[in-house]
Amino acid sequence: MSVETVFQEKRELHIKGLTIDWDKISESSYLRNIESVSKIQHMEFHKPITFFVGENGSGKSTLLEAIAVSYGFNPEGGTKNYSFSTYDSHSEMCDAIRLIRGFSKPGWGYFLRAESFYNVASAEEEYSKFGGIPQHYHEKSHGESFLAMAQSNFRSNGVYLLDEPEAALSPQRQLTLLMEIVRCAKEGSQFIIVTHSPILLGIPDAEIISFDDGEIHTCDYEDTDSYQITEMFINNRKQFLKRLLDE
Repeated sequence: MSVETVFQEKRELHIKGLTIDWDKISESSYLRNIESVSKIQHMEFHKPITFFVGENGSGKSTLLEAIAVSYGFNPEGGTKNYSFSTYDSHSEMCDAIRLIRGFSKPGWGYFLRAESFYNVASAEEEYSKFGGIPQHYHEKSHGESFLAMAQSNFRSNGVYLLDEPEAALSPQRQLTLLMEIVRCAKEGSQFIIVTHSPILLGIPDAEIISFDDGEIHTCDYEDTDSYQITEMFINNRKQFLKRLLDE
């Protein structure tokens, strides 16, 4: 069975969508100044794998974080069993968002934030003292620990929220991560992923939601900046750099 066929099957998602009650967000909140996010009243997910794409500051990670906290994850990442705080940085959107959930209950889940993964790895070391198999993330390179996290936590029938998971991974390791994501999606898991990676975005039939141009909208893989700029650079590297560096 092809990837395209698997993802086109009708099946209920664990997180079907969300609504945002803007009356619960203060008038002075910076959230109201994020153009694409400030227009969200209702949002639906249609595929087992959804990507959030867009320029830095367009609100992708802010929305993903709010989804994660509303779902019950620790704001800094980890499984639902993680409960620690090194810096309280999440926005008030998590109090205003309401998730529309499917009837089936996921068996596992994980929230990955690239920027706070060190803190999660430290917390994992402490938790492993009270049971479980220690993963020794700090004894691995940054990229190796990222991939080890995926391989030890990605399971069937789960919910996985990933914020820039490619940050520490080489192109080869991004392909390994891609295979792990597709494998779990075939087995009933749902992924919502913030990424700039043209490799991960290439997963067939995934839903891509852009936060650019002031309003969220779906787009094709070839229309993402990640794809277009990478293609332009690879195919016209000398001319591209000459024009860029001569300006």
